[in-house]
Amino acid sequence: MRAVYFSEFDGESIELRDIPEPRQPDPGEVLVRVHAAGLNRADLMQARGSYPPPTGYSANIPGLEFAGEIVEVGAGVLDWQPGMRVMGITSGEAQAEMLVIDARLMMSIPENLSFTEAAAIPEAFITAHDAVFSQGKLAPGETLLINAVGSGVGLSALQMAKTLNITVVGTSRTAEKLDRCLAFGLDHAVETSDGPFFADKMKMITSGRGVDVILELVGGNYFPEDLASLALKGRIVLVGLTAGRASEIDLGLTLQKRAKIIGTVLRARAVEEKEAATRAFADNFLGLFSTGEITPVIDSAFAAERVREAYEYLASNESFGKVILEF
Repeated sequence: MRAVYFSEFDGESIELRDIPEPRQPDPGEVLVRVHAAGLNRADLMQARGSYPPPTGYSANIPGLEFAGEIVEVGAGVLDWQPGMRVMGITSGEAQAEMLVIDARLMMSIPENLSFTEAAAIPEAFITAHDAVFSQGKLAPGETLLINAVGSGVGLSALQMAKTLNITVVGTSRTAEKLDRCLAFGLDHAVETSDGPFFADKMKMITSGRGVDVILELVGGNYFPEDLASLALKGRIVLVGLTAGRASEIDLGLTLQKRAKIIGTVLRARAVEEKEAATRAFADNFLGLFSTGEITPVIDSAFAAERVREAYEYLASNESFGKVILEF
């Protein structure tokens, strides 16, 4: 079978390679023929050797999300059958034509969506739902700030929040991305091309109260502005670190605002936790794809043979929404 393969961990040695077929599914697992797989920034980090997968997954074969159809089910799998269209998350190896996956980490693909559209859902929407709703406890009547709102996770959080009539503020270094986010219901757009200096604008937008939940997808020097933007008892959920791992924290302001700072990662969790995150998202929002109330946002889809080009494009930061590989 064909799979994306990192022959060296230099960020450039990315190719499509023939590798052996996967093993047969163990009890509780299924074998999936992958038709499309989403690309994520974690894949770029893995290509550079800075974000290896958990034990049991090849560091050479990336991929955290997939869409395809079941080929075979292992013993004890009762809810899934060969031929069913499924999508889901995994800790690695999804960018390949065949994948063995724990059956608990899959969801049915809505009938109105293609495999390519479905591949844009699992990682972005489950991550956003878990961060904003399960951990950030965002509630109707509150205000959400999304830094890097034009990213896959940012757009997912924006759409889900707007179905609950929540006020959403979004930042981006690109004015064009902010303009495009308005079509998805963004209430307030804040450009950060000159730097993350948005705290004063947050106070103006909220009449001095501050925002209740911040989905932080950038990190680094955005964090002091996050804290200054936060309302009393506000929550910052830290997901991404594209601007760096280090930041200054005003501990006095943290105490004064009784702030909660929550760090989260999905990939390294136990399968039971991933199952819970998957089910929570599916129960609350999966049905809205069928009605069109929320939609996967795809920037571009590349044939698997163009994988190097796809990775270069994702690294350029020009994408709006998800970049997908088609097998």
